[in-house]
Amino acid sequence: MTKNLAIWVLALSALILSSCDTPTGQGAGWGAATGAIIGAAATGNVRGASIGAAAGAAAGALTGRIVQENQAARYGPPPPGGYPYARWAGRPGFYYSPYTERVYDLRGVQPGGLTRDVDTGRLFRKP
Repeated sequence: MTKNLAIWVLALSALILSSCDTPTGQGAGWGAATGAIIGAAATGNVRGASIGAAAGAAAGALTGRIVQENQAARYGPPPPGGYPYARWAGRPGFYYSPYTERVYDLRGVQPGGLTRDVDTGRLFRKP
């Protein structure tokens, strides 16, 4: 019973890591969770879950890095210091552009996601 609890704790902690902002971090978190579950199911012990989590994290990070590079190719290189963040407009899901103060409905955008300001054509992030 203790082994199963340890395996599930390891898998859950890997899922918590999936909230990272970058595709590389998200890929590593999901890969670690998947690897831990598969490793535990295949071997039935914590060591197998640990090995699976490590292998999954490495594979997930590589996949996430590729996704991140594809995003960079689509948007171009980020400005020095990174993309600025929008400011909350006082209503859930609505934010001010850091460039023009136009209010944008970003309810469908993930935190950290990019949005293009229609007036300037420049990108900014949802907090």
